[in-house]
Amino acid sequence: MDAKICGVKDPKTLDYIINHNYPPKFIGFIANYPKSKRYLEFNQLKKILNVDKKNINFVCVLVEPDDEILEKINKLSFDYLQLYKVSPDRTKKIKELFNIKIITALTIEDINDVLIYKQYEKISDIILFDSKGYEKSVGFNHELLNEVPASINKMLAGNIKYNDKLDKYIKITDIIDISGSLETTGEKDISKINIFLNNIKKLNDET
Repeated sequence: MDAKICGVKDPKTLDYIINHNYPPKFIGFIANYPKSKRYLEFNQLKKILNVDKKNINFVCVLVEPDDEILEKINKLSFDYLQLYKVSPDRTKKIKELFNIKIITALTIEDINDVLIYKQYEKISDIILFDSKGYEKSVGFNHELLNEVPASINKMLAGNIKYNDKLDKYIKITDIIDISGSLETTGEKDISKINIFLNNIKKLNDET
């Protein structure tokens, strides 16, 4: 099981995560969604990303990105674009134009939402199954992902708690994506991050 910590917005937290004994495989940054309290303006992004990320993949989270923001983001050190509300055709064009890996984010309420993955499976490197809540930590029935074959590289988000018993996700997803649960009063909480990353390590040691 791999981990993604999303919505990092301050250098201190980023430094802690990068230098953790068991760092996540992915760290996500909110780039063009001001409704989110985790949103970073471009200059803030540029500044926070000026670090040695070691072996961690930096993910740029974008909602319906236009060409202008994509051109700007392309100048930064991202390894993946995580795209919400982007059609398969446009996703393919973005991937080809910028030569970057793609996480297609689908927001899930029922099985029909899950099955949309079929439109993206040949385009995207990872399919993220998220809740309808976007910046809010809303859940959905994770067992719906049982309909998705193991050949699909799956990421799961949506009201997953930092101290959850994570083994219940092992047959459902390849990557756990967590954000809001790692916060206290709206800010990332290093103690919760530590518990989550240690739990992922423990899970991997046991399986």
